[in-house]
Amino acid sequence: MKGKNIISAPQKLSSKAHILSMLREKEGNPVSGSILAKSMGISRVAVWKAVQSLVEAGYSIETRGTGYLLDPKLEKDYLYPWEFGGNETFFYHYKNTGSTMDRARELALRGALGGSIITAEKQSSGRGRSGRTWVSRQGGLFFSILERPRLAIADYSLISLIMQIAVVRTVSSVCGKKAFLRWPNDVYANRQKIAGLTTEISGEGDLIKWLSIGIGVNINNAVPSGKATSCAEVTGSNISRKEVLVKILEEIEKVKKTFYSNAAYSQGNRALAAEWNSLADCVGAKAVVFESEPSAENRKTAAETGKILARGIFSGIDPAGRCILKTEDGNLFFNQGSTSLAFLNPSNR
Repeated sequence: MKGKNIISAPQKLSSKAHILSMLREKEGNPVSGSILAKSMGISRVAVWKAVQSLVEAGYSIETRGTGYLLDPKLEKDYLYPWEFGGNETFFYHYKNTGSTMDRARELALRGALGGSIITAEKQSSGRGRSGRTWVSRQGGLFFSILERPRLAIADYSLISLIMQIAVVRTVSSVCGKKAFLRWPNDVYANRQKIAGLTTEISGEGDLIKWLSIGIGVNINNAVPSGKATSCAEVTGSNISRKEVLVKILEEIEKVKKTFYSNAAYSQGNRALAAEWNSLADCVGAKAVVFESEPSAENRKTAAETGKILARGIFSGIDPAGRCILKTEDGNLFFNQGSTSLAFLNPSNR
């Protein structure tokens, strides 16, 4: 699954990124336009235009006789591409969009590089699995990752497992409390949903042409119900979305480095599945597997409207990412696809 590593492959800073870096280094002290211009090899007029563009984007930059000043106390939690320094060419940001997954598909069709990150302040039509809606309120982290892996379509779930492991590790780290995975694509903290993932793939023959993973993490946003929580609720304070995003991207690279090998992925990855199972909180719980296609006329929970396929004990996942359900007749295996899992006695962890 080789591709661009946007965390460790920095490029030349843009004018906006360079100016922000220098102003932040001064921690509230002004920097003259001439110093900024000389450091970047551009004119003072070009500096002024870049500063004005940053002001229009919402940054509190004052123009004084001694130069430009960025007040650290007025800094906001921005996700603009230039916030990611030399990696900004991989980032695409929208103040409001239907879904970052839609934008990821458009970028994929236009030939965007694997490793591209699409973020949004708000989504009007955020997507979950099987056509469900992901409620995307201000303050949450909503983004998609575009990948171009050299994998068979049958192995797409392995990329999803990598992303899930990276997200649950990050949530545990930033919240200071253990978070857990639930099959097929959710992250829970305090027995409440805090994050979710969804996948879209496009193939050519039996190979993946491109794949996008949509990730939603409740950070500082209000949650839609008592069944959900946020990082802010768990910690009692606001969390930087940018820091969470960077941590997730770093964790993705760590998981890839630890578990990826061409040989392993040709037949699934036992070590990856074992790591996933160690991070799940409902292994051994009673569960039902059902078709996750809610009725168009009666959209309650999928468990109420989907056809039950089997009942048994959830025994984790196999190396292909399939759910293992232990029944009286033996083990049954289910792909992520259009099936979901409901736990009848979830763990208290």
